[in-house]
Amino acid sequence: MIDALYLGVSGMSSQQAQIDAIAQNLTNMNTPGFKATRVQFHEVMNKGMSAADATGGAPVMQPGGVAANPLQFDFTQGSLRVTGTDADIAIDGTGFFKVALSDGTAAYVRGGTLSVDDNGVLMTAQGYALEPKVQLPTNATGWKVYPDGRVEAHFPSGTAPVEIARLELSRFARADALEGMGNGLFRSTAASGEAVTGTPGKDGMGTLAQGQLEGANVNMIDEMARLMLAQRGYELSSKLVQTADELMGMVNNLRR
Repeated sequence: MIDALYLGVSGMSSQQAQIDAIAQNLTNMNTPGFKATRVQFHEVMNKGMSAADATGGAPVMQPGGVAANPLQFDFTQGSLRVTGTDADIAIDGTGFFKVALSDGTAAYVRGGTLSVDDNGVLMTAQGYALEPKVQLPTNATGWKVYPDGRVEAHFPSGTAPVEIARLELSRFARADALEGMGNGLFRSTAASGEAVTGTPGKDGMGTLAQGQLEGANVNMIDEMARLMLAQRGYELSSKLVQTADELMGMVNNLRR
């Protein structure tokens, strides 16, 4: 009966993690570039006593319930929405923009709305400069980003545009194993592997789309189906806990 309690509690805890992930996905359905999170489960095995233990044999492994693995991100492509705003840059396909954090470490982001700081440096919506850095000339009136990463500065009438930089993209062997840092930022892990940097449109990298934003890759119907399954699993696990508790109460009453 004690084992039944542990099994039930582990099931409730795991399904709660699933429900929390689904709630986060549904909340961010309209957040540009949001990537859905997925919960995977694994069986927990405990050492149990067996007849062999009394004679010095090895203990056997018995099921000890279920546990949730760390959250994994689903990096399937979200639909692109035309905004017509030059500052909006989407990645169509595989890849991330690399940015440098305040502590000097690298982080990665999927497109978004860029801005220009006081020094003319292109910044992400999170406030970090793109790597490699793109700095507009002081007299530039605008910029254009081509699908292959070329950045062209525009000037007042009569001055020809000038190519000032080339944006690069980074990809990973296992993007789903990246660690989420919040606010659309990710960083590499041992499981994801190190970033491979390249030119947009080449070597498996996606292309860039100026004037567009990538929507969230959350499908409400799929999420609602997962939510119903998770709720049902939670109810069954809680019923197991309740039944085990009732049986233990009956045993205690018999002892009296």
